[in-house]
Amino acid sequence: MKLLLFLRPLLEAAALVAAVVLGLRLLTGLFSRKTHVYRLTFSRQLRLLFWPLLCLGVGLPFLGSFFYAGPLAVHELVLLTALAAVVLGFSAPAFLLHLRYYFLNLNTTLVFDPKQNVLEVYEAGHRIPFGKRDLARVERVSCHSDRLFWSSYQYLRLHLHTGETITLTSLLTSLDPVTEFLRNTPLETRRAWFCWA
Repeated sequence: MKLLLFLRPLLEAAALVAAVVLGLRLLTGLFSRKTHVYRLTFSRQLRLLFWPLLCLGVGLPFLGSFFYAGPLAVHELVLLTALAAVVLGFSAPAFLLHLRYYFLNLNTTLVFDPKQNVLEVYEAGHRIPFGKRDLARVERVSCHSDRLFWSSYQYLRLHLHTGETITLTSLLTSLDPVTEFLRNTPLETRRAWFCWA
């Protein structure tokens, strides 16, 4: 009970900070022009994690009764275990993919402007030199289902003739325009239940 009294003000403060940051992002987004430089941004990450966070936020208070309700009846224990399985089953895979993609593209910057025929990738501020002719093949992996929390996590892997690979994930930007831009290169598309890059 004391933990709940301690957590409630923290959660309210976190919700207030998130609302203020989101409001500022929306306000500044109205007056900014379209960019062609893509990095990991708070708004893109929040957009991808919205449903898993909502599921976790709804399910966690009920799961707290495992620790603070005292002895539980068998049917209560079964219901709480089922609820825990549903909450973690829906949100945990999305969080795992998000962490994986975050560390893959933490230092990646994508400069993409199809109208100017520009596709450049920078790792830790250093440009990776390649052009369309240097691509041996492009691999696009997306999710089988469009209804799972982790369905929007997909990646594009660029295989260069030198043997080097560049992985661009959906944390940077929507990969559909990039795939369309690379349509004249050998493109392999596949679908997976879990797009682990």
